[in-house]
Amino acid sequence: MALCMKGILTSVSVIGRQIRTLNSTSSLKTKIWYSTAAKPAPQTSESPGPGPVAKKSYKFVIVGGGTGGLAAASFLSRKFGQGHVAVVEPAEHHFYQAMWTMVGGGIKTKEQSMRTMASVMPKKVDWKKDRAITFDPENNLITTESGTNLEYEYLVVAMGLQLNFHALKGLTEALAEDPMVCCNYSYDTVDKTYKALQNFKCGNAIFTFPNTPVKCAGAPQKVMYLTEDYFRKNGKRDQAEVMYITPQAVIFGPPKYAASLRKICEERDIKVHYKHTLVEIRHEKREADFQIEDGEILTFPYEMIHVPPPMGPPDVLKASPLVDETGFLTVNKTTCQHIKYPNIFGLGDCTDIPTSKTAAAVAAQTGTLKKTISSVMHGHKPQATVSELFLIYLLPIDMKIFSPFIYMHRKVRNDDALH
Repeated sequence: MALCMKGILTSVSVIGRQIRTLNSTSSLKTKIWYSTAAKPAPQTSESPGPGPVAKKSYKFVIVGGGTGGLAAASFLSRKFGQGHVAVVEPAEHHFYQAMWTMVGGGIKTKEQSMRTMASVMPKKVDWKKDRAITFDPENNLITTESGTNLEYEYLVVAMGLQLNFHALKGLTEALAEDPMVCCNYSYDTVDKTYKALQNFKCGNAIFTFPNTPVKCAGAPQKVMYLTEDYFRKNGKRDQAEVMYITPQAVIFGPPKYAASLRKICEERDIKVHYKHTLVEIRHEKREADFQIEDGEILTFPYEMIHVPPPMGPPDVLKASPLVDETGFLTVNKTTCQHIKYPNIFGLGDCTDIPTSKTAAAVAAQTGTLKKTISSVMHGHKPQATVSELFLIYLLPIDMKIFSPFIYMHRKVRNDDALH
């Protein structure tokens, strides 16, 4: 419990009324790198036809150069060889995003999380350093920002999640102007977190959770436990009111592990607020507004606040005919095959597979995808295999908690081996 009075549970007046106050990729033999940088894009040959539009045909086109896209590119290019697999990815660099929790905790530097895309792109792949802008599944085509048409026999969509900083009022400005507003979800902001821990004096240390799908749902808690541990080891714990504020009704999905996490929060005097949705940050006043179920707005002052941004499927994918009403790629949950177009497959965060959006999920889905593609190419019906999926959620520091689970809530076969 913080002993200082600064900015803790005070009452403020907002707009004239009183408001109460109170966050097996290709065998995966090496570390997974999330996104990758700079070998020259291969030359394409133009096909006959009107206008200057370039066209190139491939057996496989993969959209996305993150964990899922590179995993698919690796096993497909090994099997089919040079010239048969193209990856469409505009980024110059690939990031091992799982490391950003440790960067925020001062354990790693953000530069250690980065590799050039060229260094991680499989060598037999044609890398199109370009952005997909339209999907035409009826004609087996995608069009890129440069105007190139890529024709495919099979398409793998692995575009990941889009970070929508602009969707939370005040967040973009707060991250740019307030050193005590931080976010581990971007290379551009991740180094702010450890600086905020170092500069923390007295008050509320708030950790929020977005009211949207999220990359690694455990990450917003991981940074909180690292912060609390840092405060204890550096003589700041008595000056800090550590809070986890979430729009969800539980601290973690599977009840068995939620109970353990609640106990940890109680032992470490971390205050947890459920069903609170962050709607605005006013960094000039160091206040954050949360909406509760009845619509009331509760205002929390902060000394520091960690904010994962709202997230969602990429805009380009949302505008395509490949998605459901939520904008996510619609695939069979057990085979990763598109529900309408049998030569299209999905992998990772951009799909509507109801798993946590993590590299562990991608690793399991990759094994499923390999089997599915093989079945489809041999004219067989894909067999359900993704129900074997399990994800591991690890909290850092001295609390070694492994949380295996599958989205169908069936017991993992090697559950005992994880304890």
